[in-house]
Amino acid sequence: MDREDLAGWLRLALAPGVGPGTARRLLTAFGLPDALLGQSAAALEAVCSAAQARAILAPPEGFDAVLARTQDWLAATGPGGAVHRIVALGDAAYPPGLLEIADPPLLLYLLGPAALVDVPLPADGLAIVGSRNPTPQGAVDARLFARALGEAGLTIVSGLALGVDGAAHEGALEAATARDGVLATVAVVGTGLDRVYPARHRALAHRIAERGVILGEQPLGTPPLQANFPRRNRLIAALSQGTLVVEAALASGSLITARCAVEQGKEVFAIPGSIHAPQSRGCHALIRQGAKLVETAEDVLEELRRPTAATAVRPAADILEDEGALADEDAGDDPLLAHLGHAPATLDALCARTGLPTPVLQARLLELELDGRVGRLPGGLFQRVERG
Repeated sequence: MDREDLAGWLRLALAPGVGPGTARRLLTAFGLPDALLGQSAAALEAVCSAAQARAILAPPEGFDAVLARTQDWLAATGPGGAVHRIVALGDAAYPPGLLEIADPPLLLYLLGPAALVDVPLPADGLAIVGSRNPTPQGAVDARLFARALGEAGLTIVSGLALGVDGAAHEGALEAATARDGVLATVAVVGTGLDRVYPARHRALAHRIAERGVILGEQPLGTPPLQANFPRRNRLIAALSQGTLVVEAALASGSLITARCAVEQGKEVFAIPGSIHAPQSRGCHALIRQGAKLVETAEDVLEELRRPTAATAVRPAADILEDEGALADEDAGDDPLLAHLGHAPATLDALCARTGLPTPVLQARLLELELDGRVGRLPGGLFQRVERG
């Protein structure tokens, strides 16, 4: 994309009050942005409102600086030699999965290895989403499922958020360590690609840029505005053939992704949890609405009609077992874990079950917590963690 083409696309994308839907109608009526911008206000008003026509024909304030900043970003090199790209609607490298939604972005900003960003991203991955504040077990499940499904050949798509998203990206990167050149994971962000949000995921984002792709539709410099993240979720669903929700409260943004998947005719999966955990209620609601209940990675692979045996990668079930799914063996190592069971429990409940004095029980729980075998939840609850 040369400077003139880039300027035209940016003018259209940045025009205030002109969303992807209106822009797409204008492009259909008049052709590429350079032709569109050469129209009269009266011609444009046959397709959009007068206010939108004025916004399109008047360059945004500070546009020259925005254009120069975008060109500098395109010329720069990212982590590990990753490249920056901007793909316009209709370009050969535009992901076909996004063309199926009602409002595909006019411009996509991408960061990753040239071999991955210079070709259309496939829409055959699996989205893994969930709570930003998962239980310890939820974070472990997200990583292990992502790793198992990644080793079975699926690209993991998520949103780079704290909690389940980050754990899913980590698991996908672990699965790709022995498979050079494979698209390990796609991180769809709600900010400009010249910043990392949340900041604590900077190192993770750099690793994704080396083995996967980071993409977004927001212009460079866009801060983490709350309104942009629900819109981001439609892209996560569109780049996947299904969405797996690991943990989610009833008001979770993950349920927006699940709803987008349903609207797009995609599969929705949910991992059940404890009836006492708020993070499980969203998953249970999805299951009541028809989402497939998932207990193993094979449940997902079977529904997606992906091979679960005789594959070139390690069977997913082996990973889950090796990484700590054999909870009964763990419980045999420590009676307290058997008393704790699989549901969160209070200190008083554990005192009643074990008969141990409170100080002794607190000391044992602390030892198990430091060993990564017990997690502490809000409300004074403790939960056993299947170790990864």
